Amino acid sequence: MDNNVLLWIKSVLETTPARWINLSQTLPAELLKRSPAPREWSALECLQHLVDTERHVFPVRVKYLLAGQDFPAFDPDGQGTVLEQGRTAGELAEEFATMRRGSLELLEQLNSNDLEKRARHQELGVVTLSELLHEWAGHDLMHTVQAERALMQPFIAACGPWQRYFADHAIDPILDS
Repeated sequence: MDNNVLLWIKSVLETTPARWINLSQTLPAELLKRSPAPREWSALECLQHLVDTERHVFPVRVKYLLAGQDFPAFDPDGQGTVLEQGRTAGELAEEFATMRRGSLELLEQLNSNDLEKRARHQELGVVTLSELLHEWAGHDLMHTVQAERALMQPFIAACGPWQRYFADHAIDPILDS
């Protein structure tokens, strides 16, 4: 793997917690909790999913791959954490940031020879550590974008004739604001 690509991955993984801390400290709790549409996650649910995968998936899988051990799939609907009442987005973002620091320390221990280590994923078959690291960075970005799409929905719904400019971003053009 090109050293630049590994740098890109680490950069994304380093940046994500700060983005969430900023969102959680700046935006109203109601907006973060607002569900954009049926079967879509709110921004807060996206953050909870990132915490779940930081706790149970990515760093654990890195260790499995380094040891050459097969590992199970993760079902976010069945194995994910339900949002805890009374817990703030800021607390969740801080927990994510703390766990991510530990994950980044784990990644600092990797060398280029580790990147081709293989193990079997329960659903996907044989995967490499390099592929997992790419998936991790993409996963961070995907759920942050998903959260930002959820945050956009009340503004899109209430912007009148400008809605047409958001056609590619609206989950449901007739959302209640």
